[in-house]
Amino acid sequence: MKRVGIIGAMALEVEELKSKMEITRKEERASMEFLEGMLNGTDVVIVQSGIGKVNAALCTQILCDMFDVTHIINTGVAGSLKNEINIGDIVVSTDALHHDVDVRVFGYPLGEVPQMGCLAFPADEKLNALAVECCKEVNKDISVYSGRIVSGDQFISDKQVKDNIISNFDGFCVEMEGASIAHAAYLNHVPFVIIRAISDKADDSAEMDYPTFEKAAAAHSAALVEHMLPMI
Repeated sequence: MKRVGIIGAMALEVEELKSKMEITRKEERASMEFLEGMLNGTDVVIVQSGIGKVNAALCTQILCDMFDVTHIINTGVAGSLKNEINIGDIVVSTDALHHDVDVRVFGYPLGEVPQMGCLAFPADEKLNALAVECCKEVNKDISVYSGRIVSGDQFISDKQVKDNIISNFDGFCVEMEGASIAHAAYLNHVPFVIIRAISDKADDSAEMDYPTFEKAAAAHSAALVEHMLPMI
């Protein structure tokens, strides 16, 4: 039987989904509240992980160990890394990597975690295709892209930093949790997908754009997640 773990870093990224679910149990682990129940006819566990890679990895491991999830969806907002991807659009992960890992001194490529055997953690192809198709159905007013998501413990709001990330990793968007969720899911052999609605351009305008557009962006992402659940 499928059970889908849904992670959002911030309240606004999961509050709409929580409001629509039938909650059967609440449990606190590592200062996170895990809500079990049904959403759109699907057995789910919804949790707000908190911001950053460590919180995200802890949350994912708890979902695997304590709640036996069969799939993981990470929903939230991100900064665009491509000119054609505009505020409000959605990026669905093909893979995810850590842009702030640097062990090149020992011969690893920039971004690769030592001894993992891969640079980026591949998302589940079926979940990726399903998310893209569902986004086209429920978010007709925006565009959806499928590509790499890059993560680090930084809010990117400097054009030079953004340009460096683009040149090194060819990512579609940048944020602070996805790669750690992907990393933990990969190690636990749990299929995952990351869904990111664009809240800013990850440049000198990001500090102004993010608070203006984050709610609308999160709503697009939540609508997509709810719609795709019965088809997983």
